[in-house]
Amino acid sequence: MLRWGILSTAKIGRQHLLPAIVKAPNSALTAIASRDRETAFSVAAAFGIPNAFGSYEDLLAHPEVEAVYNPLPTAQHTEWTLKAIEAGKHVLCEKPMGMSVADIDRVMAAAKEAGVVVSEAFMVTYHPQWLKVRDLLAEGAIGRLIHVEAAFSYHNVDPANMRNRPELGGGALRDIGVYPVVTSRFATGLEPVRVRARVLTDPDFGTDSFVAGTVDFGTFEMSVYLGTRMAHRQAIVFHGETGFIEVAAPFNAGLYDADTVRLHDQGHRREKIFRFPGVDQYQNEVHAFAEVVRGRGGEVFPLESSRRNQAVIDALFAAGESGDWVAVGG
Repeated sequence: MLRWGILSTAKIGRQHLLPAIVKAPNSALTAIASRDRETAFSVAAAFGIPNAFGSYEDLLAHPEVEAVYNPLPTAQHTEWTLKAIEAGKHVLCEKPMGMSVADIDRVMAAAKEAGVVVSEAFMVTYHPQWLKVRDLLAEGAIGRLIHVEAAFSYHNVDPANMRNRPELGGGALRDIGVYPVVTSRFATGLEPVRVRARVLTDPDFGTDSFVAGTVDFGTFEMSVYLGTRMAHRQAIVFHGETGFIEVAAPFNAGLYDADTVRLHDQGHRREKIFRFPGVDQYQNEVHAFAEVVRGRGGEVFPLESSRRNQAVIDALFAAGESGDWVAVGG
């Protein structure tokens, strides 16, 4: 059993990762920390966690904690991931791991030196629906891929929410823009070469609240829009010469819609439906991470891919400022 410590009592942890660790047969919840000690004790009691701390430093110093899950606000991801690495812990860090490629470089160097497993928590890459999309594209099920169309939006106008606070790394690109980028990269095995974007800043919060972008992969393009003050929507379509693939709930599978992949032929005469009921992509992520830490095989989302994904986000920000195409850095 891999013994986990949780940095903070953030909502994503309470709703997804803590239950996933409880369900994973190779993992155990050992400790949780919050800057509010009473909150830490409350969550610990709810999940049967034996150790609760009123500071993150105390959790990192606890000898029984082997791995840390970091769901802190985006602007604090790199700082506390580096501190966890320094304490000799393996780290699963919420996306995005950093605010820029330079942050990912720091994490990569520290993880290599410490000899620990560090991974960005892109749970979508552990969901079998995305393995199916990848397989369909690889076998030529839709012929030559020409275009990907993606959307991710929600409505959040809470001024206290980290997603609306620029000093905490809030905004559409970092919070949700990472998902269309990473899934398109994961499914196709290809990397973007340049981007262009229109980025609108929210007048109340100062965050990027709407983004419309084009990501050029060389052999195909992805068009994407993101919004934080829009009706909820998730969608992605891979459109080829002889057919197209739709993913019903590409990012929050099971919440926005059923875990379903639809393959359409060119003339809309035939449709194949692939369903994946009952999948917990967070549990799959936790299980895979623990297996890699224990040396039992498998793989986790690699830091090299985190760096490439962050390079696309950095380029989209730059394109929003320049109004022109921007090359994606190496």
